[in-house]
Amino acid sequence: SYPVGLCNTMERKIKVIVAKVGLDGHDRGAKVIARALKDAGMEVVYTGLRQTPEQVVKAAIQEDADVIGVSILSGAHLELVPMIVNLMREKGLNDVVLVVGGVIPPQDVPKLKEMGVDEVFLPGSSLKETIEKIKQLVEKKRGIKVAV
Repeated sequence: SYPVGLCNTMERKIKVIVAKVGLDGHDRGAKVIARALKDAGMEVVYTGLRQTPEQVVKAAIQEDADVIGVSILSGAHLELVPMIVNLMREKGLNDVVLVVGGVIPPQDVPKLKEMGVDEVFLPGSSLKETIEKIKQLVEKKRGIKVAV
């Protein structure tokens, strides 16, 4: 989406889609993360509660997002995240970072990463570390210098 000559030198804000997928009705954590990312200088679009994987990927395309951040507390991460990963591949979003956070058993982290998730943030992850990790992932995966 950016001219090749500008990719490595242009600094810009990271654009993040924060999404709650499935029937999980609790979004306090997602709102805290969205606010922290905004405060760190990122552009954040919060899609709201009860999004389908299709809605999340569509929002990422429409917003030309660098990152999709999925918050899951319901335990449905092993069912919903593969749907998002597959839709991202179908739509050619290979350079979009996918991070997942929420109440996820530590033993599921390797499974999520094998599926294609770039990073998993468990309860207790620090906001500072989350912000830094997202910045690093975007710079690596999108090959751009970000202004955060």
